[in-house]
Amino acid sequence: MSDWSARAEAYRNAPEHREGEDLDLIVNWAEGSRTALDVATGGGHVARRLRDAGLQVVSADPAPGMQPDVICRAEDLPFADGAFDLVVSRIAPHHFEDVAAAVAEMARVSNDLVVVEDTLYVGEEIEEAEKLRDPTHVRSYSEEEWRGLLGAAGLEIEQVEAFEKRHPLEQWLDRSATPEDDRPRVKELLADRIEGDEYVDTKLLLKARKL
Repeated sequence: MSDWSARAEAYRNAPEHREGEDLDLIVNWAEGSRTALDVATGGGHVARRLRDAGLQVVSADPAPGMQPDVICRAEDLPFADGAFDLVVSRIAPHHFEDVAAAVAEMARVSNDLVVVEDTLYVGEEIEEAEKLRDPTHVRSYSEEEWRGLLGAAGLEIEQVEAFEKRHPLEQWLDRSATPEDDRPRVKELLADRIEGDEYVDTKLLLKARKL
C-alpha cells in the first residue's frame, strides 16, 4: 500500500475529489443517519463532509498514509453486523480486488443505507488507459453490473445519479505517478474524452437500502 500512502496528499488536495455535486448529494442522502462508515476513504472527503453534517463517522482504508481511523481492506471490514446506519464508498471500488465481496461486506455492516459512487464503465479502451495510468485500477462497472452487485448483497436500489467529472489532465496523470513514457498512449486511448486540457469522465452514484 506504499503507493497509495505516497499519493495521499495529492488526493486530499484534488479539487474534483474534495468537492462536487456528487459529494453534496451523499451528504443529502445521509440525512437521518447518525453513524456512518467511509470505506476506502482516500483523501477523507466523505468522512469530513459527513462529520460536518453532524454524523459520527469511522473512516477505513488499507493505506496508512490516508490516515484512516481503521486500516483494512473493503473486502474485510472488522465491524459487527449492522454497526452503522450508513456505509459509503466514493470513487474507490474500481480498485477493489473482489468488488462483490466488498459490496457484501458493506451491506453486512450497514443497518440501513449503502451508498456507492464510482467511475462508470465505458469500454475496453478506457479500461486499458485507466490501467496504464494506474496499475492499481482493477475494473469499472456499468449501471447494470452495479445493480446486480447491490441486489446480490440484499440491497434495494432507491436512486441512481450520474455526474460528469472534469480532471485537469496532467494533474490527473501526476496524481497516479503515470510514467512519462506511458502518457502519450493514455492520451491516445482517451482522445475522444479529452476537452482542452481536461479529461472528462462519468461517475455513477447509487443509493441502496437493506431489504
